[in-house]
Amino acid sequence: MRAIILKEPGQFDFIEQEDIKAEKGKAIVKIKRIGICGTDYHAFKGDQPFFTYPRVLGHELGGEIVSISENGIKHSLKIGDKVAIEPYLNCGACQACDAGHINCCENIQVIGVHSDGGMAEYISIPINKIHKSERLSFDQLALVETLGIGLHAVNRANVKSGEKVLIIGAGPIGLGVAQFSKLKGATVCMADISKSRLDFIEKIGLSDKSIQVTGKLEEADLKNVLDGDLPSVVIDATGNKNSMLNTFNLLAHGGRLVFVGLFQGDVTFFDPNFHKRELTLLASRNCLPGDFKEIISLIEEGVIDTNPWLSHRTSFEDMPNKFETFLEPGQEVIKAIIEL
Repeated sequence: MRAIILKEPGQFDFIEQEDIKAEKGKAIVKIKRIGICGTDYHAFKGDQPFFTYPRVLGHELGGEIVSISENGIKHSLKIGDKVAIEPYLNCGACQACDAGHINCCENIQVIGVHSDGGMAEYISIPINKIHKSERLSFDQLALVETLGIGLHAVNRANVKSGEKVLIIGAGPIGLGVAQFSKLKGATVCMADISKSRLDFIEKIGLSDKSIQVTGKLEEADLKNVLDGDLPSVVIDATGNKNSMLNTFNLLAHGGRLVFVGLFQGDVTFFDPNFHKRELTLLASRNCLPGDFKEIISLIEEGVIDTNPWLSHRTSFEDMPNKFETFLEPGQEVIKAIIEL
C-alpha cells in the first residue's frame, strides 16, 4: 500500500506500507479525497505543536468502506458506504472522556498528527469514528471535519441571534466559523490581511462586514463597521500570536473570546483590562461526533454549500510537487484537496 510521508519539515516521500489487516471493531476505508489543512501546512513548515516526524499526514478524509470487522458493536455501516472519518481517537477511560469531552481526551491521538493519517490508499479506523452519507460526494465528505472545527468553536462561544461576531482569519476554519455564526443569526464581521479572501467570503454571503488588516487591529476599526459597537464575540482562527494577544482589546464588555488557532508560546494579557470588561476566555479543540452528524445533514439538505470552497486540486501522485505551491500567497488558496 502506498502512502506519502512527511519525513521532516519540507520533505515528502512516497513509501510502501504493509497492507492493512482487518481488526475487530474497525473498518478499512479506501481513501478517495484528502483535504489539506492548516495543521498540514504548519507541519510542513516545522511549527506544528503536538507533532513528531516522520508522519503520514491527512485527517480531513472522504472515502469508501471496503471491509468491516465486526466486534458486537451496533452500527448501520456496510461495504460500499461513502463516509467521512472522525480523526480523533479518544481513550474512553480518562476524566475528560467520562465527562463527554472526548474531543479533548487526555490521551487523544489525532490521526495525521499524533499517529499516521490518511495520505494513503487505505486506512483502518474504529467503526464508531465513521460517519456515512448516501447523498454526499467524496469532496463534501472530506470537508466535514473542517466544518466541524468551526461549528464546535461557535458552540463554545454560545453565539446567539442578533449578536455581532468578529472572526479573525479568513481561512477554511474561519469560513466554517462564519458559516455557523450566520446560521445562528449573528452579524458577522470578518477580518483578514487578504482582500481576495474577504471578497470571496462576502461573495458567498458568509460575512456582513469585513476589515482588511494592514497593521494592528484597533477598537476604532471595529466601531467604524459595527455602527459604533464592539463585538460581543471574537473568534480568532489565525494561530498568530500577535493577533491572538490583541483580541483582548477588541471585545465589548461582557464579551466572549474563543481561540481556535494556537501557537507555541504563552498567552498573556493585561489583567485590569480583562477584569474591567469581565471577559470570558475559551479554547476550542477539535469537535464532537454530534457535530459530524449535524454537518452531514445540513449539507444533504442544501443549507451548506461547500463547492465554492474548493479552489485547488491535486492528484495523489503529484501532491509532493504541488504542496509547497499552495503556501504561495499568489495562489490565493481557499481550500486544496487531494484526489485518489
